[in-house]
Order: sequence, then C-alpha cells, then structure tokens
Amino acid sequence: MSAPTASAMPIPPRPAATDPAEGVSRPLVWVARAAALTLVPSGLWRLAVAVGVPSGFKPGNPLHVDHFPGPTSFYLVGLTLFAECLGLLSLGLVQRWGEVLPHWVPWLGGRGIPPLAAVIPASVGAAAVTLITFPGLWRWDDAMAAADAPTGTAAWVMTFCYAPLVLWGPLLAVVTVAYWRRRRHG
Repeated sequence: MSAPTASAMPIPPRPAATDPAEGVSRPLVWVARAAALTLVPSGLWRLAVAVGVPSGFKPGNPLHVDHFPGPTSFYLVGLTLFAECLGLLSLGLVQRWGEVLPHWVPWLGGRGIPPLAAVIPASVGAAAVTLITFPGLWRWDDAMAAADAPTGTAAWVMTFCYAPLVLWGPLLAVVTVAYWRRRRHG
C-alpha cells in the first residue's frame, strides 16, 4: 500500500481570526465580550437622541428634542461609533487578531503584534475610563437633579443606559492583565 500523496492529505483549517487565542479561557472571553457590551446601551441611547427621540431634557438644554435631528446628531453618532470601536478592541485581547494581524491587512497581515502595543493603550484606556466613570457615580444624582435634566421614566431610561459604563474600565483591566500574562510568557 502506498503512502498518501500530498494532494490527498487533508489540510487542517486555519483558525479564524475571531477564534479565541491559544490559552484563553472561556470565562475570559466572556469578560472581554462583557467589556465590549457595556457601551451598547449608552450608544443606543445617544443614537435615539440623535434621530429625535425625546430624551426628557427640558427646553434650553443642548440635548432637548428640538435640536435633533440636526448638526449635533453627527457628534452623537460619531461619539457612539468611536466608543463602540474602542469597546470592540477589547475583543482583540482574547482573540487571534489581537496577537497576529489578519492576513487581509495590507502590508502587515500575518505579522505578530508586540504585546506592549496592545497592553499600553488598553491599560491607559482602562485607567482613564475608570477615572472618568467612577466619580460619575457620585455626581449622577446632582446631574439628574439639574432643572433641565430628564425626570421620571426618561431619567430612569438614561440612568439604565449609562450605568453599565462603570464596568467597562474594570473589565478591560482584567482582560488586559490576562493578555499581558499570556503574551509575556509566550
């Protein structure tokens, strides 16, 4: 019996860029996904405001429904897209594309990403977001007590949409530390 030829040998599939990186636990993947998802409610709230859904702000406030849709809508949409892109980058800390650039990236595809190129911005981001959102917990009541702030259901909806942002920094920090530990030894 002859040995199989090279053309008859099955080729193992190349792992997809969205597959978890080697050595990443399932719980860590969920933490990274949770970090990315913490931005979705506030993003949806901003998009709703941008298209003119009443947010409960009183006349005179820049977020009052009379200003939307309008020029400020572009700012709210841009801010939402920017934040969502940053949130999705946390997935790179647990997936293959966070260690090796996908092959479709021009000129750099297939090259490894130096660990510090991901760890430094992720660490700075986790610290910055935590320093911005945690003090907001104590100032939220004051902000919502302003004369032109939403009240009733609108206030509850806004609070519900912005509350998950407090988790973004700590969750990103957990995933960043795990990425550094895994890549430092690899």
